[in-house]
Amino acid sequence: MTLYDKVREDLLSKIKDGTYPEGQTIPSELELAQIYGVSRPTVRQALQLLADEGYLEKRRRRGTVVTRPKVRQSFTMSISSFEDAMRLAGRLPKTKVLVFKRERANTEVEKRLELTRGQDVFKLVRLRYADNLPNVFVESYIPCALYPELDSFDFNESSLYAAMDACGNPVMTAQRRLEAIKADGAIAALLDVEPGDPLLLFHTVAHDASGTAVEYSVATYRGESNSFELNVSRA
Repeated sequence: MTLYDKVREDLLSKIKDGTYPEGQTIPSELELAQIYGVSRPTVRQALQLLADEGYLEKRRRRGTVVTRPKVRQSFTMSISSFEDAMRLAGRLPKTKVLVFKRERANTEVEKRLELTRGQDVFKLVRLRYADNLPNVFVESYIPCALYPELDSFDFNESSLYAAMDACGNPVMTAQRRLEAIKADGAIAALLDVEPGDPLLLFHTVAHDASGTAVEYSVATYRGESNSFELNVSRA
């Protein structure tokens, strides 16, 4: 085992046993070099390995801070619920419904859902948590005509896709578009990040078995808390 592997293993052990709890700033590179009796480049390499694994994060004016490993999201490759993704990642999911109402679709929603002018949609706005940490803010729009019983569900407890399935018209495919953005004041407050921090924005249009658009959503994820897996193959 190399020197930097030994430093990494000891630091990881201290993170896991709570010696360095989440949110705490660990000693500086110079201090760690003195503690372990190694060079600063050796310490730097050990810290980079832990940062790559999601256990540490370098922050301006604070130093190197202990973090939770990122939630590895695979939903970009499949139709799955947030709850399923969190449980697969070993996290405790929780949802807080901020808005659930029936309203007239605006121009953007009409376009995405291929609706005629004047049709109503259910607007569902949720803040979703992983281990009590705000993880994603999501706005969803579903045609009322296709799911007239959707307002009978409690989406603090129920998955939207499970509810759509229970209504007899499940989601079968989804098209997703990813953008990288910076947090503004409002979304920064909701997701408990600093203004200007990186966020990941997903636009999703879901379709049923007939190809009809049945949901349009905009989901904003914390950038430092999530990673997304994609499988690609050569054509």
